[in-house]
Amino acid sequence: MGTISGTIVDAQTGNTLAAKVSVQGNGGLFHAPEGALATVGTTNPYFYADGTFAVELPRGQADVRVERGTEYAPLHITTKVPLHGTVNLSLPLQRWIRLDEQGWYPGNTHIHYREFETRPEERLRFDSEVEDLTVTVISVLQAQEFAYATNRFPVGRMEHPTRSDWVLDVGEETRHNAIYGDSSSGYGHVMLVRLQEQVEPLSRGVLVDDSDPDYPPLIDACDTARSQGGVVIWCHNGWGMEAPIAASLQRIDALNLFDPYWLDTEYDLWYHLLNCGFRLPASTGSDWYICSANRVYTQMENSFSYDGWLETLAAGRSVITNGPHLELTADGYPPGHVLDLRARQPRQVGVEVRWQAHLPVECVEIIMNGSVVAGEHTASGSKEGKLSATIAAPCDGWIAARCAGQSRDSYGHAQWAHTSPIYLQTGSRDSATRESAQFFVGRIEQSLRWIAEQGRFEEASHRQRMQQLFREGRESFQRLAQG
Repeated sequence: MGTISGTIVDAQTGNTLAAKVSVQGNGGLFHAPEGALATVGTTNPYFYADGTFAVELPRGQADVRVERGTEYAPLHITTKVPLHGTVNLSLPLQRWIRLDEQGWYPGNTHIHYREFETRPEERLRFDSEVEDLTVTVISVLQAQEFAYATNRFPVGRMEHPTRSDWVLDVGEETRHNAIYGDSSSGYGHVMLVRLQEQVEPLSRGVLVDDSDPDYPPLIDACDTARSQGGVVIWCHNGWGMEAPIAASLQRIDALNLFDPYWLDTEYDLWYHLLNCGFRLPASTGSDWYICSANRVYTQMENSFSYDGWLETLAAGRSVITNGPHLELTADGYPPGHVLDLRARQPRQVGVEVRWQAHLPVECVEIIMNGSVVAGEHTASGSKEGKLSATIAAPCDGWIAARCAGQSRDSYGHAQWAHTSPIYLQTGSRDSATRESAQFFVGRIEQSLRWIAEQGRFEEASHRQRMQQLFREGRESFQRLAQG
């Protein structure tokens, strides 16, 4: 057996870097150091390395792949392994972009470790470093008797083991599913971060046990979290019966898209909420482990702090991505800004989108009120570019940018990114608002039928409160639907 010994460094600074490594010998067999922590999820086989590693494998050709986060270009080299002895490899990783120099800082706002994880502390340290995440949020949760490994950590901010300027926060995912394993019903899932103490109850309904009541509403947890100075992020593309209610009551600070990784990269429900006038910035995470490269960047005007990062996220100065970087302006203003166009004639907005990517993207689009109003589509794709357009803005609404590419990362996911919106204020509404509001009226009526016929409540007053809550939400959307 021969040995490959590798040292991973930043090509610019020469500092050693934690990274994930794949070593494949003859026949494509994966080899790892004994006791190394392996990656999980949909990714190709990798192990975590703390700057150096040594792997034994048979004589022949070996492919070595090294990755760190999304701002470093992956490194792939091929080498020959001797029958005996050691091949020493220097493995420099090149940054293709340096977003912190522009005030952009990445975070993953939704991570759990399942019950069979035996090394959660070590995995948490490597996850944050290898994915190059300034902010890493894990969360406690409950689903019957599953002993989730992340539930071992106490709620609140933790000290990062290697980076004093990075954040590890233990939040909470408070949840309700009406039918266990059926994601078509239930109030939904919501992330509570920057908590001082755990919010009870942790779950509702059959996620606790088969007889637990479908009460209280998730907005109670949102209120308790905010009373502690917490931030509320709705999960899973806005899934859940209570999501439009919480949005209409302004209980949500941001919306997580594409957590978990098996959700399609679709934006329909978020667009409907935005069309109804709710200012909901985009966030994202990976949910089960680090099983995707999903991350949310916020751009800060001052030096990094966790409070400032969360405040910037809630203000809408964010972009979500698994690799490409998008920057959007409307009349020079960034996402989160409200453009008052009431005195402007004609009502037009100058929009500019800039993008950079390590892997090419074939589609870059400007979205207004859920519809594509300008775009650039190329068969060969591009790694950088600019798209400018003058957009007519006859009504209230929002503008955002998105991109997509066919190239897949090591998790097997196609490239994508989406900015949070810039909001337009004109004093009038259009059919998109009415159609989206009617969409929610229909959903809320279905929810009311479920609450009346299937929901389980210990007291009649609890059912009545839920019904009143959803009726008030329905009425707010009916007013929008009627113009």
